[in-house]
Amino acid sequence: MDPDKSDIHISDVVISTAGRDQGDWFYVIAEDPVYLMLVDGKGRTLEKPKRKKRKHVQKVLRSETRVAGKIRSGDKVLNSELRRDLAFLARDMQANNLGG
Repeated sequence: MDPDKSDIHISDVVISTAGRDQGDWFYVIAEDPVYLMLVDGKGRTLEKPKRKKRKHVQKVLRSETRVAGKIRSGDKVLNSELRRDLAFLARDMQANNLGG
């Protein structure tokens, strides 16, 4: 297994690198050695997460937001919170990349 793909854990933010959802941002809500369960609150809700192989995602960051904390602790998270948080993180990352 690719060593940099094994450091993806629950509550990390990842970008899909393959498939129809390529380029989309997701939170990891569950993991096993081969697969990750991903949600974005829009197309992939908490009720129906996306199962994707680790090799088809790239870790963006270890999120320290309130939503990430709720995922780690097992508290109830709303799909609207996921959407808002991912949109903010994507916008922030894009602003940093364009400005710097």
